[in-house]
Formats: sequence, C-alpha cells, structure tokens
Amino acid sequence: MIATVRLDDNLEKTLNRISKIVQKKKSDVIREAIIFYSQSIEQNKKSRILNAIEKTKDIDKKDFEDFEGTINDGI
Repeated sequence: MIATVRLDDNLEKTLNRISKIVQKKKSDVIREAIIFYSQSIEQNKKSRILNAIEKTKDIDKKDFEDFEGTINDGI
C-alpha cells in the first residue's frame, strides 16, 4: 500500500534529521514510528486494564474482609 502524508516544515525537518541519524530511509522511519506508536498504545491499554483490575481486587478484598468481620461478630 502506498500512503501519502502531508508534513509541516517542523515535522519534515524532524523526519529528515532522524533519517540521517539512524541512516534509514524516511519511509522506514515512518514505518517504525507507526509500529512503535501502535505498541505503545497497546501497552498503555494493558497497563490501564491491569490498574483497573488491581483497584477492583483491592476494593473486593476490603468488602470481603468487612463482610467476614460481620459474620465473625455473629451478626
């Protein structure tokens, strides 16, 4: 697939600079940037899910301990 992207002057300069530094074609730099961005999004999503799970586990544990305490009180 061929894709065309319009870059402002700053992005073009940045792309050119990175391309020279890593000694890769601009298209390769763009491909790698897309892959990196995609992986970053996936990792961020996994991290948010794991954080939500941990919060839920902590809340559930507290509720369980409160409930268990109530049962042990004979109520």
